[in-house]
Amino acid sequence: MTTTDTAAGASYAPGSAPGPYGYADLRQLMSRMTGDEKHGPASTSTLDVLWVLYDRVLRVAPDRVDDPARDRFLLSKGHGPMAYYAVLAAKGFVPDAWLPGFGGYDSPLGHHPDRTLVPGVEIGSGSLGHGLGLGVGSALGLRAQGLTDTDVWVLVGDAEMDEGSNHEAVQYAGAVGLEHLHVVAVDNASATYGWRGGLASRFAAEGWSAVTVDGRDHSALYEAFTAPHPGRPHAVVARVEPRES
Repeated sequence: MTTTDTAAGASYAPGSAPGPYGYADLRQLMSRMTGDEKHGPASTSTLDVLWVLYDRVLRVAPDRVDDPARDRFLLSKGHGPMAYYAVLAAKGFVPDAWLPGFGGYDSPLGHHPDRTLVPGVEIGSGSLGHGLGLGVGSALGLRAQGLTDTDVWVLVGDAEMDEGSNHEAVQYAGAVGLEHLHVVAVDNASATYGWRGGLASRFAAEGWSAVTVDGRDHSALYEAFTAPHPGRPHAVVARVEPRES
């Protein structure tokens, strides 16, 4: 479905952003990024989630990165950005010629994404535990501005949910019913303790809509991402086997 921003006169269709690459090209794009501190497993565990979001769900486009009505995607799991950069390159947000310079002194593609250097990046993420709180603030700010058709998506890792700041954000968002806030938690069993009943139960206990799916199954991810959840924030726990990360 195409959504029109009547204020800005812009029309969005998920997946419409120009780019010469498809899903099959992502690992080849990632292979261009070399050097130390790649955090390969942390990155590859997010690859399918990122692709489905940018290809089929998010209302964003390279030529409208500053449009007030765009959806917001916040990479809280910012220490493994290789897959993120590959998807941004595939969708035309950044030139693929930037990829080989990943992590270099003069490269805009740092080991943590920088919103001032990389088109389409919404936050400068680094320390784990910050993204979900920023997502809550973004959703509240958009609601205050009357942008009621704009969604906020935050990608976190399961180990990142050990941070208390994330649980405060989950608690608050559920209490005030931030239905335009979405969390995708990539669960590769790296959390210290885990959660009785699974990570989705933590969100559900605070009034969220929550579902757990196979983090490599694109159809299941899309169905979970687009599931209705009136009056409640929505969490999708994407399970990825550790050996596949």
